Amino acid sequence: MGKSTFFNRLVGTRKAIVDEVAGVTRDRHYGKAEWTSVEFSVIDTGGYVFGSSDVFEKAIRRQVEIALEEADVILFLVDVIVGVTAQDEKVASLLRTSIMKNSKEKKIILVANKADTHERENQSGEFYKLGMGDVHCISSMSGRGTGELLDKVVLSFPEKTVDDFSHLPKYAIVGRPNAGKSSLLNILLGEERSIVTPIAGTTRDAIHTHYKKYNREFLLIDTAGIRKKRKYEEDVEFYSNLRAIRSIEECDVVLLMLDAQRGMEAQDVNIFRLAERNKKGVIILVNKWDLMEKKTDTAKEFEKKVHEKCAPFKDVPVLFISALEKQRIMQVVEGAEKVYLNRRKKISDEQLGETMLPVIQAHQPSSEKGNMVEIYRVAQIPSNSPIFVFYCNLPKAIQESYSRFLENKLREKFNFRGVPMQIYFRKK
Repeated sequence: MGKSTFFNRLVGTRKAIVDEVAGVTRDRHYGKAEWTSVEFSVIDTGGYVFGSSDVFEKAIRRQVEIALEEADVILFLVDVIVGVTAQDEKVASLLRTSIMKNSKEKKIILVANKADTHERENQSGEFYKLGMGDVHCISSMSGRGTGELLDKVVLSFPEKTVDDFSHLPKYAIVGRPNAGKSSLLNILLGEERSIVTPIAGTTRDAIHTHYKKYNREFLLIDTAGIRKKRKYEEDVEFYSNLRAIRSIEECDVVLLMLDAQRGMEAQDVNIFRLAERNKKGVIILVNKWDLMEKKTDTAKEFEKKVHEKCAPFKDVPVLFISALEKQRIMQVVEGAEKVYLNRRKKISDEQLGETMLPVIQAHQPSSEKGNMVEIYRVAQIPSNSPIFVFYCNLPKAIQESYSRFLENKLREKFNFRGVPMQIYFRKK
C-alpha cells in the first residue's frame, strides 16, 4: 500500500522500514510531523490482513486496533493500481465499527495511493463504493497530492496542544534478538506497545514511547535485536540493525539486555563498545534470571565475568531481572535515572581542584627524561558526557596508566557510575 513510504515523507526521515516484501511493518511506529506550523504525531501501523496464517497477524491486528484507539485522524490507504479488494472492504467495515465503539470523535480520510498520473486519479472513483466519503489521491513516492491531503488532516484535528518530548531523557533498550526487550517495554508501560512472540527478531523497527508514571518521565526506545552481519537473512535485517545503532546514537542511556542463560557473548560486547564509543550511559540488564540455577555467589560471579568483558570500562551497573516474572523492573527505571543524572553531572573547577590536586600531589606522574611532570589545574569541559582536562607542563609525557588512575579517582570521588569518561592533558 505504501503506508511506510508515506509515513517517512511526513516525518521527513527514513524512520519506518520500507521494503518491497509485504508485511515488513509489524509494530506501530511514532514520528513527529509539521504542516502549516502545526506539529502532530504520526503512527505507522502494520498492514491489517484478514484470514492469514502468519503467526504475527493476530498480534499485528491488535497493534492496529490500539493505534485506532489513540488516533484523532485515521488515514485509510488503498492502492489505486490494484483497485478495491476484499481486504479493503473488510478494513472499511472494521473502521466503521471502531468509530461506533469509540466515544472519542475521529475523522477517517480515504487516501488512494500511487495516483502518479491523471489517468490513475480517474481510476480512483471506484473507491467510493467503500462508503468512506471523498477519495483523496496522492503518490507517497513522488509527493503528489500530499499537500492538499495534509491541509485537510490539519483542519480535522481537535483543539489541543502537542507535547514536546525533546527535553526528556531517552533510554534505548538494546540487545541480541529474543533477549526480552519488548517484554520489558510492555511491562513498564502496562500495555502491548510492542508485539511479543517467542520468535527471535520480531521487533524490526525502533519504537519511541512516552513513559510518565510514578513521578518519572522519559522516552523509551525499543530496538530491533542486533545480529552479526553474516547472519542477515534479508535486506530488512540490515535496516533493523542500522535502526538499532541509530537508536544508540540518539539516546542518553543504553539498557543493554543479556540473556542470563547465554551470558555476555561477543555480540553483546560489540553493542557495549558501540555505546561506550558514543559516550552513552550504560546499564546491563541480565534478563531471565528466574530461569537460572543459583548458588550462594552466582550473581557475584556472573557480574564479575561481565565486568571482565567490559574492561577497562568496568564501572557499569549490572541488574538481574525477569521481564516475564516482573522481578526488579522498577530498579531498571531507578537505575536508568541515576546513570542519566551521572552523565549530566557538572563539577565546579573549585571542587575539582580541592579534591584532585591533593590526590595528584600524593601520587605524582612519572618524570620525563629527568624533568618533573607537574599538573596545575583540572576543569570539566561543557558537554553531554563527562570530559575533564588536566593542565600540565608536559602533556605528552603522561602515560595511559596514570590517565586511568585519574579516571578511577574521579569516579571514586564524584560517582560517574555507568558513564564513559574522557580525559585530556593540555599545556598550562
